Amino acid sequence: MRSKPLCNPARALLWLTLAMAAPLPALANPATAAAPLRTQDIALLAASCANCHGPDGRSTGGIPTLRGLPEAHLLQRLQAFKAGSAKDATVMTRLAKGYDDEQLKALAQWFSKKGQ
Repeated sequence: MRSKPLCNPARALLWLTLAMAAPLPALANPATAAAPLRTQDIALLAASCANCHGPDGRSTGGIPTLRGLPEAHLLQRLQAFKAGSAKDATVMTRLAKGYDDEQLKALAQWFSKKGQ
């Protein structure tokens, strides 16, 4: 009696192809793939800013305070950091590249409203 192979190469290739193709529809339209940011998501993103800008964006040292600044100003600065066009930046040009546009807008709004 002949035993069946544990892995059929054709079946394995089919499953591999299906697994690789599964995420493609989500990538086709990133706007519909991303869920809107929830308040707790934005709070988590903003918490990482506290390392340099202080709790809730209220700096205690030489780093600029973010809390209460106008949303448009904050967004412009974040976008300039991401684009690499802010000449007065140090680490922010590298950090901002890790955020998408929706996250940058949410952070600008978050810190602008913290001062109210």
